[in-house]
Amino acid sequence: MTDHLPSRPPVRRPRLRPAAAMTAALATLGLLGGCSMWNGDTDALARKQDPSSIPVETMYNNGVDALNAKRYVAASNQFDLVDQYYPYSSWAANAQLMHGYSEYLQNHYTEAIGALDNFISLHPAHRDIAYAYYLRALCYYEQIADAQRDQRATEQAMAALQDVVNRFPETAYARDARLKLDLGRDHLAGKEMNIGRFYQRQKLYAAAIGRFKRVVEDYQTTNHVPEALHRLTEIYLTLGLADEARKTAAVLGHNFPGSPWYQDSYALLVDGAPPASGDRPGVVRRAWNWVF
Repeated sequence: MTDHLPSRPPVRRPRLRPAAAMTAALATLGLLGGCSMWNGDTDALARKQDPSSIPVETMYNNGVDALNAKRYVAASNQFDLVDQYYPYSSWAANAQLMHGYSEYLQNHYTEAIGALDNFISLHPAHRDIAYAYYLRALCYYEQIADAQRDQRATEQAMAALQDVVNRFPETAYARDARLKLDLGRDHLAGKEMNIGRFYQRQKLYAAAIGRFKRVVEDYQTTNHVPEALHRLTEIYLTLGLADEARKTAAVLGHNFPGSPWYQDSYALLVDGAPPASGDRPGVVRRAWNWVF
């Protein structure tokens, strides 16, 4: 999925004190003899040098360097080492967030969610907590399947995105989350339409009516509503319920007078009286409640 916001968290590399910088530089030079660590081989790193002897500043900055070079496996391992060996340092919180981000970049969404859940639970007042919730929501959002498949991931994504909107309503993260929520609703409505069409083909009309009504009532901001109203009109005519068919077509014409689905519904009506479309489009729910 394409994001409207940059998905990268702020990379902060605290300035080292002169003595610490010298120590870090010496430690880094000592590691340059082996390149396997940059491929994410933590066992090779451990054989070269005990991680506990590496300054936390060096370990963290090694992770940042690997991330900037798109060596995501190495970056993830370095940030994980910071959390393992220096869990109470001021670097640990940033390392947890960066670890989650590194996993996200590898499409390891389960691992990323685990790291971000850990960060959120341990650092609820962190300056980047809004981003952590947003990145966690993106991990679910990236797993949204097409409307032909199970939509559990869509429901999880929508719950996580709504959490961002509720907790941080004035942020850019919330604005982007609202846009993605609209897409999620469209996916869920599409799933309902697929099931409804299947039931209609199987002549399970009561079940089909339930699915199409749900689209009209629960997903009225999606582009599936006109077709749902048309399918209801079709079914009512099939069942010989001409009055219900005309009323449903009236709702369709009232709200979507220029829709091809309205033209199709009108063509199905056999009594020659066109459904009233009204002077101006109204709200679907209001018209629906008026009819039913």
